[in-house]
Amino acid sequence: ICFHNMLKEDVVCEPAVMNSEDVLFLLYTSGSTGKPKGIVHTQAGYLLYAALTHRYVFSYHDGDVFGCVADIGWITGHSYTVYGPLANGGTTVLFESTPIYPDPGRYWNTVERLKINQFYGAPTAIRLLLKYGDHWVTKYDRSTLKTLGSVGEPINTEAWEWYHRVVGDGRCPVVDTWWQTETGGICIAPRPSEPDAEIVPGMAMRPFFGIKPVLMDTEGKVLTSNNTSGALCMAQPWPGMARTIRNNHQRFIETYYQPYPGYFFTGDGAYRSAQGYYQITGRLDDVINVSGHRIGTAEIEDVVNQCSAVAESAVIGFSHDIKGEGVYAFVVLKKNIDIKEDDLSRQLNKMVSKKIAKYACPDVIQLANRLPKTRSGKIMRRVLRKVVERDLDGLGDLSTLDDPTAVQEIVEGHNAILRKQQQKQQP
Repeated sequence: ICFHNMLKEDVVCEPAVMNSEDVLFLLYTSGSTGKPKGIVHTQAGYLLYAALTHRYVFSYHDGDVFGCVADIGWITGHSYTVYGPLANGGTTVLFESTPIYPDPGRYWNTVERLKINQFYGAPTAIRLLLKYGDHWVTKYDRSTLKTLGSVGEPINTEAWEWYHRVVGDGRCPVVDTWWQTETGGICIAPRPSEPDAEIVPGMAMRPFFGIKPVLMDTEGKVLTSNNTSGALCMAQPWPGMARTIRNNHQRFIETYYQPYPGYFFTGDGAYRSAQGYYQITGRLDDVINVSGHRIGTAEIEDVVNQCSAVAESAVIGFSHDIKGEGVYAFVVLKKNIDIKEDDLSRQLNKMVSKKIAKYACPDVIQLANRLPKTRSGKIMRRVLRKVVERDLDGLGDLSTLDDPTAVQEIVEGHNAILRKQQQKQQP
């Protein structure tokens, strides 16, 4: 396309007339087997839901500059970089590269330069930037910020507090949002609510308009009480929900509707507090059973990440001869931290034992320079699980990895641990 020819074209493009249920886009998301699913979203329902959630969750007002730093190829980029802001006639910021190039102040320099009002990013990026200290944030003017958002996975307490206190100067509400590729837009978040309504760190909290979440027990019965945990399902449809899986509607039914007939099954677990607020506890396939105790790996990660030496972590379960499943923790240390592995192990086990229980303590701790992540910043726990299971042929689709060499580093680190274990067993 020649730029000079483009300048000759009319700036107004006549929109094509579409039916409400015509396909708007396909977006592929990983399945539990590693084979991506082509999620189908349609015209009217998705656009309406993206626009509404963008306006009300982030308190967007006409004239605001919205900064979602997600990759456009991810559902977050679709809904809150492209469709949501533009459907509201807003100004949206396109961000590429990484949050630490050319330096760890990249995000906040962008906020100052473009006068961003709402900032939306992933906990993984927040934890990464936390490692580099406050000065990379405070050197830039962030006075235009009004709302901070978190997306992609549950945000741990330390990262939430840093995000709120340092990035937002303690004045910007942090909206920890829960939703999925399949939901099309945000389903649970602290806002919208009354302006002075409380926000609990690390909790998604309140269902959006028209969203009716329910918790299910292992027998498929609805849990009606508060202060309880279960499988997170939706009790009624909403405009932005996916319509099918491309060329495989049967898989769509089996994945989302068969597990709990009459309900949409999200695949996530959640906790409902005494006040009726929702906290996402992680994928149900990320729940491990240690000596008969079921616990979400996200719960262990949250405690591990509270250690002053730890930048981020990923916890998975592995086959254990005695416990059934053991706890395997991959740990990335903060920059310039010098600590012996034995000291770190004792420190983490003490914290986990105190805040959860002894059975939740990691059996294995593997230090890593980085974790394998998608380009959108999500940790690929499926890959970590396959490495620990010694099933390298079953790693599945790795096309979405940000840096495939991270997997090889993890494999080498795991092999080193196996060699140490073998040496200890030798007489």
